[in-house]
Amino acid sequence: MAEKLRLMTVHAHPDDESSKGAATLAKYVADGHEVMVVTCTGGEAGSILNPAMDRPDVLENITEIRREEMAKAAAILGVHHRWLGFVDSGLPEGDPLPPLPEGCFALTDLEVSTEALVRVIREFRPHVVITYDENGGYPHPDHIRCHEVSVAAFDAAPDPDRFPGAGDPWQPLKLYYCHGFSRARMQTFHDTLTSRGVESPYAEWLESWDPTRPDVMERVTTRVECADHFETRDAALLAHATQIDPNSRWFAVPVDIQREVWPTEEYELVRSLVDTTLPEDDLFAGVRERVSV
Repeated sequence: MAEKLRLMTVHAHPDDESSKGAATLAKYVADGHEVMVVTCTGGEAGSILNPAMDRPDVLENITEIRREEMAKAAAILGVHHRWLGFVDSGLPEGDPLPPLPEGCFALTDLEVSTEALVRVIREFRPHVVITYDENGGYPHPDHIRCHEVSVAAFDAAPDPDRFPGAGDPWQPLKLYYCHGFSRARMQTFHDTLTSRGVESPYAEWLESWDPTRPDVMERVTTRVECADHFETRDAALLAHATQIDPNSRWFAVPVDIQREVWPTEEYELVRSLVDTTLPEDDLFAGVRERVSV
């Protein structure tokens, strides 16, 4: 029997999987491949960002509600899902910054969290792993730790001397960083909306953009065309009702315009054990030739 290709994406909190590369996941599921989302923490410290959900009963049950939201989003995307089981570190604010809470994900010993992810990698046996870059996509301590754990687990999973009690060794073939909003993407949407007489939600962001800050598009190696799955992405986002306001900027650009001017999601290939040619349009480029499918 031909072997299915398998893709794993590792995220810090529930909702991250739906805001970062969700249409790509839905595309590969629709193509008949196996996809797993791993969520490192329960998102317990996340703020309620949807005013309609900012109620005492939601606050009192935020842990259970975020788990239910994640289950709904996973079902919409058609993916397998695993909780890694660590505690949300929260996003420290203030001057000086307060210390992170004891026992949180960002302060957990790297070997402990790496072993937990290695165990899942060896069980699911992904050919491709996706995570955040060294900056975490943005400097949330859980996002940065997610990067560190994912890279360490990618290296440890095939080594029989590392975590011998965590399953049989498995070698993933490619490691990617996902890249979300870029200046180029925002500029494209802004220009398209204004040219059609539609108010752009990105004017203030673009005006305040630090001109010395490099655009992540400079790092992108792989653009996956997944426009047919933008509605699925949006439905998965809306499943995270405590985090996503349906009237927010997430949905400011009509899907038909997105399909027309920016039909892709972007990634950076950082490790590959298979031959591939850059730029790519497929996360499984080179893998398909290695694996009998």
